[in-house]
Amino acid sequence: MKANVSVAKPMMLSLSDTRSWGIVSLFLVGSIVLPQVCHLIPGGGLAWLPIYFFTLIISYIYGWKAGIALAVTAPIVNFALFGMPDASSLPIIEIKGILLAVAASYVAIRARKVSFLGILGAVVFYQGIGSSIESLVDGSLYAGFQDFKIGYPGMLLQAIGGYFVIRLLTK
Repeated sequence: MKANVSVAKPMMLSLSDTRSWGIVSLFLVGSIVLPQVCHLIPGGGLAWLPIYFFTLIISYIYGWKAGIALAVTAPIVNFALFGMPDASSLPIIEIKGILLAVAASYVAIRARKVSFLGILGAVVFYQGIGSSIESLVDGSLYAGFQDFKIGYPGMLLQAIGGYFVIRLLTK
């Protein structure tokens, strides 16, 4: 799937102006609502990995600064409001979110268009590196790579859904 939609360069937002924080706040709302919807399904958070969806989109369109701002903020706000994700998993979720923000922004800059394979590559990259870090921290290869076993629907949602949402938002 390739789109001819140009994202020649993400609209690198400056985090020192209010417009940027307005955009991040809008994506933050999505990063609060989507996980709550997914958590209505037993095990939905683990399977659908909803906390990362809007980080992918904002990073691809607006750059790594906006992506990192969302990746760090969304899990903390969700935890403060709903107690999820679990406090012990916050650091690795934020690390994975930051990896996704950097990877998605990099792909957008390099591809100069909305690229399904690029988006899929960003998702596999952040999960692969993030899961490796999680394995080292937890001391368990199985625990570190559980997102590949349990969360593959979420990774597919990020790649496929992210592709179509980014195409829609960049038209």
